[in-house]
Amino acid sequence: MTIQQLRYVLAIAEAGSLNKAAEVLYIAQPSLTTAVRELENELGITLFHRSGRGVSLTNDGAEFIPYAQDAVSQFDRVLEKYGKGGTVKKKFGISTQHYSFAVKSFVEMVKHFDTEVYEFAIRETKTREVIDDVAAGRSEIGILYLSDFNRKALEKILRSNDLAFHHLIDCRAYVYLWKGHPLASHEEIAFEELADYPCLSFEQGALGSFYYAEELLSTNEYARTIKANDRATMLNLMVGLLGYTLCSGIICEELNGTDYVAVPFKPEDDGSGHMMEIGYIMKKNALCSSMAKLYISELSRYVRDAAASEV
Repeated sequence: MTIQQLRYVLAIAEAGSLNKAAEVLYIAQPSLTTAVRELENELGITLFHRSGRGVSLTNDGAEFIPYAQDAVSQFDRVLEKYGKGGTVKKKFGISTQHYSFAVKSFVEMVKHFDTEVYEFAIRETKTREVIDDVAAGRSEIGILYLSDFNRKALEKILRSNDLAFHHLIDCRAYVYLWKGHPLASHEEIAFEELADYPCLSFEQGALGSFYYAEELLSTNEYARTIKANDRATMLNLMVGLLGYTLCSGIICEELNGTDYVAVPFKPEDDGSGHMMEIGYIMKKNALCSSMAKLYISELSRYVRDAAASEV
């Protein structure tokens, strides 16, 4: 088995066609077919179903892909640290819950690299997909939060995927809403004051659970709820329907604009359950690429400065 064969398999799985993958890889289709056949014979499994309409992964193939992605990713990081030359673009990706500060930190990190040499990707997505992306090697880093409510469930999932959570900052809950909202000028907002307005939350898919919710207090009884799947839509709903969401309060105005405010949420009790610990996840014992190191540095600096501004 070679890294080249693994790259071939990943390219075929992504393209869904031997011909298309061969074009992307700049090799002859018969040579690609032979390389994959040799790998399948070595492994003793069939990776792809072949048909006139293209190829699709077998059950064994679908199970094999995450391991291939992880192996190729780790090899590239070793090559980045110890190799010389090479024409293959170095890849770096992150997956994150819908945080503007995660995007801002990504922007600042990319500015330090030549995009002709590096291939970058950022995925704002569902909580479970953040975990799956890092576990499968599609992203080197994932950004999410833990709370008293979701901690045990998410830590169990992280352990089962051989992932480690790294602390960045602890935040109290804020109510995020349009600056023209009737409650926007309040010093604090209590839960009962929000009853007349729709609570906005991000969709977590058909298999979503309370533990995957990006918003604190997901188990509360909300009289009005609306779900969205991207930050732009959620911001529009804040203006058009006077909706609100509960967040960390770490907002990047450069990206979200200045038409929105974060007002401290007033807990109903002693405040337990109203704190969120934001952090990043990575594969345990994985080599950290130079891109990842710089991204973590930018992320840490941004949340640290945001916390200092609240003091």
